[in-house]
Amino acid sequence: MTFVPLTWLYVPGDRPAVVAKALASGADVVVIDLEDAVAPDRKAYAREAAAELLRDPQPVPVHVRVNALSGPWARADLAAVVPAPGLSGLRLPKVCSPSDVVRVARRTASAHGGALPLYALLETALGVERAHAVATAHPSLRGIALGEADLRADLGVRDDAGLDWCRSRVVVAARAAGLAPPAQSVHPDTRDLDGLAASCRHGRALGFLGRAAIHPRQLPVIERAYRPTEEEVEQAETVLKAAAAQQGAQALPDGTFVDAAVVTAAHRTLRLARRT
Repeated sequence: MTFVPLTWLYVPGDRPAVVAKALASGADVVVIDLEDAVAPDRKAYAREAAAELLRDPQPVPVHVRVNALSGPWARADLAAVVPAPGLSGLRLPKVCSPSDVVRVARRTASAHGGALPLYALLETALGVERAHAVATAHPSLRGIALGEADLRADLGVRDDAGLDWCRSRVVVAARAAGLAPPAQSVHPDTRDLDGLAASCRHGRALGFLGRAAIHPRQLPVIERAYRPTEEEVEQAETVLKAAAAQQGAQALPDGTFVDAAVVTAAHRTLRLARRT
């Protein structure tokens, strides 16, 4: 069964000691950030440090978020990290069109000896409008997600609910493209764990699966929010037992209606519960 990541921990690429701690944090995926978390005068050092680390296999999947493809640093980022055997994927910020994805996919295929998994971050109104086109741009693209801080600034959104249409847009686009459900964008207040939990519950209700984090203390909150509860697992098992005993639509004693769609959802719940 394919492992389903729920936690994606971002760490600044210019802080190798922090990266080392992140690798032992329990995050499903560690994302070395060469973009927003690194000051301009530290870009070269961050790039070199990431390339040095990724020369060797790592204990967990490691992705690198390169700098904006339209900016002055992305080409050097790709040249430094793509050949590294320890690299598991690239996260592409501020993607606005399918051509952004195709360009990187073609550039990385030969350098990495095959199709390197790519993940597109949609951080502008134009990127969101083109979500499905981006999601279907190239077979190497494995996921899309929002970059909510930049998107909030681009849209002038002041209330969190103002992003819900965009969130639903990327969930639908990912599903229509046959991609995994998107992970939520980061919760910027690393001490507001109650707020993080509430936000995760809202994201799960919208169809997200998992979340990016910027501090290890956020990881268990995210995992608890996205793992099925005991009650959900019991309900899924009840649905599957009923479906196995009697084909076709039926109603359970508690009034739950069971049909093919409910059975599919029950299977999905149990796969997620048994991910480890």
